[in-house]
Amino acid sequence: GQPIIVTPQPGVSDTVRFFAANRSITGMEIERFDSVDNAKGSRPVDVLASRLFKKGAEKITMYYNVVRIEAPGERWSTLESAAKDDIEHLFEYYGNEAGWSDDALATEGVTFKRVEPSE
Repeated sequence: GQPIIVTPQPGVSDTVRFFAANRSITGMEIERFDSVDNAKGSRPVDVLASRLFKKGAEKITMYYNVVRIEAPGERWSTLESAAKDDIEHLFEYYGNEAGWSDDALATEGVTFKRVEPSE
């Protein structure tokens, strides 16, 4: 997959962090997640939000190349590096937890017919 470089930045409040990526995460629509229940889809933004909620995020907003995460201030000592890692590896397409692997897509009813190159 395409590597992503992420730069974390503190928000005005100690409960907010911004993560700026060197490529887009979303389309041209603001994506808001107020709970893990809003992150049930299979789109990359849903996969990322679900992962971040599991690590302690309480609210997530994504737009283009920025992910804004709200969490209690005391969680940021571990959440910041975990969130950065999740964003940087979002579009890697190998492994069952990648969001786009064959196994992950099969759970959504998507399968691919592999075609071997002819010689």
